Amino acid sequence: MNEIDISLVDWSRAQFALTAIYHWLFVPLTLGLSFMLAIMETIYVKTGDEGWKKIVKFWMTLFGINFAIGVSTGIILEFEFGTNWSNYSWLVGDIFGAPLAIEGIMAFFMESTFIAIMFFGWNKVSKKFHLLSTWLVAIGSNLSALWILVANAWMQSPVGMKFNPDSARSEMQNFWEVLFSPMAINKFLHTVSSSYVVAALFVIGVSAWYILKKRNILFAKKSIVVGATFGLLASIFVAVTGDGSAYEVAQKQPAKLAAMEGLYDGQKGAGLIMVGMLNHDKEVGDQNDAYHFKIEIPKMLSLLGYRNADAFVPGINDLVYGNSEQGIISTQEKIEKGKIAITALAEYKKAKEQGDIVLAQNHKTTLEQNYKYIGYGYLDSPESIVPNVPLTFYSFHIMVALGFFFIALFAFILFMMFKNKLENKKWLLRLALWSIPLGYLASELGWVVAEVGRQPWAIQDMLPVNVATTHIDVTSVQITFWLFATLFSILLIAELRILTKQIKIGPKGGENV
Repeated sequence: MNEIDISLVDWSRAQFALTAIYHWLFVPLTLGLSFMLAIMETIYVKTGDEGWKKIVKFWMTLFGINFAIGVSTGIILEFEFGTNWSNYSWLVGDIFGAPLAIEGIMAFFMESTFIAIMFFGWNKVSKKFHLLSTWLVAIGSNLSALWILVANAWMQSPVGMKFNPDSARSEMQNFWEVLFSPMAINKFLHTVSSSYVVAALFVIGVSAWYILKKRNILFAKKSIVVGATFGLLASIFVAVTGDGSAYEVAQKQPAKLAAMEGLYDGQKGAGLIMVGMLNHDKEVGDQNDAYHFKIEIPKMLSLLGYRNADAFVPGINDLVYGNSEQGIISTQEKIEKGKIAITALAEYKKAKEQGDIVLAQNHKTTLEQNYKYIGYGYLDSPESIVPNVPLTFYSFHIMVALGFFFIALFAFILFMMFKNKLENKKWLLRLALWSIPLGYLASELGWVVAEVGRQPWAIQDMLPVNVATTHIDVTSVQITFWLFATLFSILLIAELRILTKQIKIGPKGGENV
């Protein structure tokens, strides 16, 4: 095995994380606002009220600003699979590349085709055709997200594939199994619905600012009704899909679940932590308490993770050192089996080159018997399967707390709207405005849980990140990291300035006649 440059791995991870974080600042608003535009334009076409047309045009302008800047970061993100993660791309390109190709061929082209009609087709096409174009942009945007999230879900739970020892690559066997895996379905529904919440908070927050400034009051109230209704439904759906996602994590990524809950020693009837403070001196295998304090709901983690209130939930120590009573083998055993698989693959290829078919078949059989652990063969120690527990734990619990806060916020805003008292609730309007960054925070924290929580794996149990990188000079990655950091920061600042300028101009200035 070639010596691994840990510095290269760390900088490659940092660059990809940087790009992903910046990219996700633009995506949620695109996904959610596109559907709200379609809903608002449907109201306009149904009622013929020109006021709704003005509302649609204003939010469409903000959508366009966000969409244009967001595309650039997404393109760079996909290129990085080839530039920084070529070993990963070589191993699973046949599988991972398929949904990305479909995203570009089908969803993105549909989105980009009809977005021109949506922006420039006013008074050039019929109202109904223009409305259809707006809906197709929304559907196209979300289909783009579907294929990206299917690819990511496959990394979390690889299915529908078979390893080919002759090419040393994983090949797709069942496309539909990849597309409709429970992990993919839950990840797509949870991620897009959380994006709808972010967009709804944006619409409500900007509208609240107009009311606070005593400008465009009717416009703002109509926008809030759509945004709060859309946001309330989406936030409730986020909670439902979050439960489904957590169940899949319990089945496929138990180390991530243990990190999410700071669970070191497995329990039957494990409780769900509501509030807690981790003991940062806690190490895997020691006798220190995991928490300084905690408040939990008894048996809820077992119920949510395994649909059985008395089910055993493995902790980090069980997963690292094994638990014979629960049939959990230790990571050290997995590492040994993984090394056997790696050796068998090398011996198989050697026997094939020498023309010894019988010996090659024997090595192939050994490989197949141990293949499910092949990724473990590249790990240095059993403890390396443990992700960053504090980061995963706090990210998860802050995200969940914000999710329930958003449900309450949307519901209360709608209640005040129907009571016709929202205009007088200055504190609520200010809270709505300052909830915009909280929506983005919750969305980014969701990705922290998903990606940090599955470390050290690039592909769960198959490929650790330390052998997935491209063999290039670390200086090249460092230089591009800082170039991208500068470029993305400039783009973000530019978007914020353009958006705030457009918001200050208001809906009349946002008309595209």
